[in-house]
Amino acid sequence: MIYAVWIPLLVPFVVVPAAGRLADVLSPARAARLLAATGAGLALCTVLALALLVVPGAGRLPAVAAAGEFVHPLAAAEPAVAAPLAAVALTLLVGCAAAVAGAVRGHWLRLHRSVRQDPGDGSELVVLRDGHPDAYALPGRPGSPGRIVVTTGMLHALDPVERDALLAHERAHLAGRHHLYLAAAELSARCHPALRALRAPMGYALERCADEAAAHAVGDRRVAARAIGRAALAARAAGEVSRPRPAAALPVTAGPVPRRVAALLGRSAARPRIGRAAAVTLLACLVVSGAASLDATHDLHSSIEVAQGENP
Repeated sequence: MIYAVWIPLLVPFVVVPAAGRLADVLSPARAARLLAATGAGLALCTVLALALLVVPGAGRLPAVAAAGEFVHPLAAAEPAVAAPLAAVALTLLVGCAAAVAGAVRGHWLRLHRSVRQDPGDGSELVVLRDGHPDAYALPGRPGSPGRIVVTTGMLHALDPVERDALLAHERAHLAGRHHLYLAAAELSARCHPALRALRAPMGYALERCADEAAAHAVGDRRVAARAIGRAALAARAAGEVSRPRPAAALPVTAGPVPRRVAALLGRSAARPRIGRAAAVTLLACLVVSGAASLDATHDLHSSIEVAQGENP
């Protein structure tokens, strides 16, 4: 166990280079799902590994040994390192739990606050009388479809077909519940520092999902690319927003806009082999981390049985 338990703590550092440009070489929807599954799986393995490191040191405490009915010392780790490792792992585990709880609470409060700030009357589209060009999707509570908020400034900056593309983009964010993917990436990042690097690829993949949905809706990839580019240029030229967006908003100008436009126009350097290699790397990391966690759990269970006198 003492060796296998470290693998889930080290594997997340391997996923960072593989995840960097995953959405450019895989379909955006597949990239988003793979990044979400990888982040969640590696986060769970990290938490399990920390818990497994706590047990050997805790098992040497008289109260824990009595509760576990140990008749022999728990030999899952060397006595000189078991207690310090358990103390460090417990500290990290408590910090991880507190960070995840805080992130869940923060996400719920942002969503609740955004719903309260919703200027709409129940319709899907809300138009704000504001000269500053802005547009974003405002997620709703579970069971609620959410709203698309766009300012008059943004409507004036685009022609009619570009407006259709913009609205289709934001509608795709709501239909795909993309804010939940972002929340999952944020929770994973609270469990392991290396998983923070998955947040940017996740955000880009979700924007690409919405871009592709917009291109499909208007039937012209160039129109969708032009709408995104003109919306970003108009917002940038206008400077700071006149009114702050709700914290849970998904704006159309998020992420690296030039890279998104290039992908829509087919000018990105997509390499299928690299995409397959990146996907295989992420899946391999997930499998290796899970297998190591199970192996460490089995070894610890065997050590507990020996300590209880069940095995010779």
